[in-house]
Amino acid sequence: MQTILTVNGGSSSLKCALFELIQGNLTLKYSFKLGNILNTASFSAYDAEGKMLENGAPDFSSVKPEERHQASLQTILNWLQQALPDNQLQAIGHRIVHGGNTFSMPCLIDDQVIEQLSAFIPLAPLHQPYNIRLISACRKLAPSLPQIACFDTMFHAGQSKLEQNYALPKKYTDEGIHRYGFHGLSYEFIQRQLSQLNDTPLNTIVCHLGAGASMCAIKNGQSIASSMGFTAVDGLPMGSRCGSIDPGVLLYLQRHHHMSADELETLIYKQSGWLGVSGISSDMLELHNENSPEAEHAIEMFCYRAALEVGRLSAALEGLEQIVFTGGVGENDADVRERILNRCRWLGATFSPQANQNGEPLICKSGSKIKIRVIPTNEEAMLAIHSLEMTQ
Repeated sequence: MQTILTVNGGSSSLKCALFELIQGNLTLKYSFKLGNILNTASFSAYDAEGKMLENGAPDFSSVKPEERHQASLQTILNWLQQALPDNQLQAIGHRIVHGGNTFSMPCLIDDQVIEQLSAFIPLAPLHQPYNIRLISACRKLAPSLPQIACFDTMFHAGQSKLEQNYALPKKYTDEGIHRYGFHGLSYEFIQRQLSQLNDTPLNTIVCHLGAGASMCAIKNGQSIASSMGFTAVDGLPMGSRCGSIDPGVLLYLQRHHHMSADELETLIYKQSGWLGVSGISSDMLELHNENSPEAEHAIEMFCYRAALEVGRLSAALEGLEQIVFTGGVGENDADVRERILNRCRWLGATFSPQANQNGEPLICKSGSKIKIRVIPTNEEAMLAIHSLEMTQ
């Protein structure tokens, strides 16, 4: 059995998927989730239909924190060896958050690539170091396998300079300080799904909503504008990230609260967003269940800012024809979708409350000027597709 493994990790979590290659086509075989790997780890394995096959707690107590990602990968490889003794891995595909100006398409990973990726750590401090750590772990565990890097920034690489550039002196722009955009693998997957649904490409805004949230304007199948910028902290308020903020606020905090760069980074990445506004949680479901004024304010702020971003991206598109909701919140939270769409009625977007509540694939009313869809994303599928293309 020939397979491709995809790797998508964060600071304390790991998601992997195994795709079987059958006559040139990829089919999901298993998916895996490891959580809380820096403390009391959890491990779950699922079949292609999402049925849980195993749920356990691997003991990493004797493993150094910097080696936990490798131990997590080893847990998955050990499970596969038992479940599929005839498994023949062909490649491993990695989700890399930031490709900078250097990478606008998938690439085979070598020492030089790793060195280049390390230079982007300051641009994505919550993800890039762990992406690189997982690459190193895979190279140790499977040194003969091709490793393919796929970048969250590459879908946005063709945006115009008008969208990308900040109003800064040119020397800083030339240095690479400009808008990049993220969640590109998700947007690329959604675009491929849309190309099968619409005979003619529509001016589309895709809302990738979750603890990490962004939005993207797609015209003729290409990204032309997005809510995230130089880093993945920009744009919408997220689980623990503040989103767009007046730079003067950061200067004020430096001068009057004597905050260091590290303290500011912790504030805007880990202590803000829904968590900071509510003082309760960075989890949207917990905020809904809390039923407090603070939780309500955090939810309403998120939806308000998302509706404002629909307006900006509609202007970039010069006309909106379709809205797509995806991501953990976008796919599953009917209340958030309703709040956002209620603020988009001025665009001619009208939705069916029942279809929205049921999370149906098409939730707009028949007379709506805007098509409104709910489409589950699949970043792992895009990783597998790119990995297959790079190794054929």
